[in-house]
Amino acid sequence: MSAQLSARSGGWPSFAQRIVRAAKLDVHLYEEVEADTGATRQAMAVVALSSVAAGLGVGRWQLGGIVIGVVLTFIGWVIWAYLTYWIGTRLLPEPQTRASHGELLRTIGFATSPGMIRVLGVIPGVRELAFLAAGIWGLIATVIAVRQALDYRSTLRAIGVCAIGWVVQMVLVALTFYLMRATGGPA
Repeated sequence: MSAQLSARSGGWPSFAQRIVRAAKLDVHLYEEVEADTGATRQAMAVVALSSVAAGLGVGRWQLGGIVIGVVLTFIGWVIWAYLTYWIGTRLLPEPQTRASHGELLRTIGFATSPGMIRVLGVIPGVRELAFLAAGIWGLIATVIAVRQALDYRSTLRAIGVCAIGWVVQMVLVALTFYLMRATGGPA
């Protein structure tokens, strides 16, 4: 009971525990943050911490570069959550699928927790391994997060939602760069 009270209070120990549980791929954690509307700020903090870890891991030590990285990561997170929400509830819903954009923001935000290991990229010779491990681990966490937020019984369907969303997002990114180059922008 006290652990539930601590989690609801939003205190630091419950936040740290949630990060660890998300990284451990704890299905119950993803159900918990899906239902906890107060966890949106915590999910945002996880996304920010993961982004900062990546920036430090690739050797970005200037504050401006890290801030820009965090802002771009937030934009990507919101777009990704909306894409998975739309694909999961409109294109590939199961009969019991009930979800909101906020539920996907929270679950996907916590699914970025494995990305924090990218900070190990500061160790010579470890960067590629840390980033590869974070990518694979984060992908697995995202599939679990999507499956739980969309109330899917099928992991394969959650993989499908992520795959379709990834393709759509890559097309949008490519189109953005194309338009920036065509208009003489900074690309």
